Amino acid sequence: MLPTENRLRRREDFATAVRRGRRAGRPLLVVHLRSGSPDPHAPGESASPTCAGFVVSKAVGGAVVRNQVKRRLRHLIRDRLGELPPGSLVVVRALPGAGDADHAQLARDLDAALQRLLGGGAR
Repeated sequence: MLPTENRLRRREDFATAVRRGRRAGRPLLVVHLRSGSPDPHAPGESASPTCAGFVVSKAVGGAVVRNQVKRRLRHLIRDRLGELPPGSLVVVRALPGAGDADHAQLARDLDAALQRLLGGGAR
């Protein structure tokens, strides 16, 4: 389970990450990252925690499949929060193939996208 302080819940935060952040696409998912922006809703705080949110549309599958994909992605991102700069906003958007993918395939795509966004991969 992803800790409460690391969950992205506000529509404005999702929009900020998607519109102003960098994007890396993979066959199963797209990751949007807004690096190290301080939380504008917390006065006086400069190092807010990294927050992650997930977008899984009906194109991925039915309710059971969508929830399964979200659970897998939450588990994967929880293990990778330490690699991200403090105050980052991360939005992971699952593409239709994510419903048929297993945990290892999602992990590979997430790792590749994060590596590209953090400067470790080639374009």
